[in-house]
Amino acid sequence: MAQCLRGKAAAAAAGVAAPWRRVASASYHHTIQAVPRETTGPRAAARERRHGRVPAVLLTLAGAAPGNGIAHRKLLTADRKQLAVMLKQSPYFLSTPVRLQVRAGERSNAVVHSGTVLPIKVHRDEATGHILNLVMVQADEGTMLKVNLPVEFKGEDTCPGLKKGGFLQKIRTSLVYLCPAEQIPPKIEVDLTNLDVGDRVLMNDIPVHPSLKLLSKNETMPVCKILASKPVESETMQELKS
Repeated sequence: MAQCLRGKAAAAAAGVAAPWRRVASASYHHTIQAVPRETTGPRAAARERRHGRVPAVLLTLAGAAPGNGIAHRKLLTADRKQLAVMLKQSPYFLSTPVRLQVRAGERSNAVVHSGTVLPIKVHRDEATGHILNLVMVQADEGTMLKVNLPVEFKGEDTCPGLKKGGFLQKIRTSLVYLCPAEQIPPKIEVDLTNLDVGDRVLMNDIPVHPSLKLLSKNETMPVCKILASKPVESETMQELKS
């Protein structure tokens, strides 16, 4: 026991990082490293953040579909610096399944849980931008997940309507789909290549993988329109903003 304690003290003195913070660079940016967390509440969360850690929660669905509810919540702690790097490198962090590896403790090599997860919420401090909390859901193959997918518009430089001086009115910046975990696209692309002035793209016009289901009460709602010119705000809207 004394030898074990001396070993830990020596490692700390030498500045040796905990195993979950010294992962090989090849997997570091693709695998969220975490350890179990036993305490909850504002004080416990604040203590974690002071030590450079982010309180996290892993949700497991009760069944293959999101309508079955949550079966289990696993409390975890992740490394803030690693999450910040992952968020910086991936603009589609909340629509991209990643690997999760949970070790028994900060200085333990024992892996107690691993699998594929989908980050669904990241809370940040409005003043500093620091990550405050992370929520993930287990994304095993065959699991159906409701995912808010960002919409990106491509082909603006070749769009006939825009070349004529038209204006692209972006009505929706994201769409919600029910997706198999193994088929979640990072984004939804809307092609503007053949659109002229007066044309529009509806939700159900967008081609997606056949396993994806659009979750909308009105699938004929437009995602974007090519207008003849930029719309002018009404006087009423200007008054509300003033």
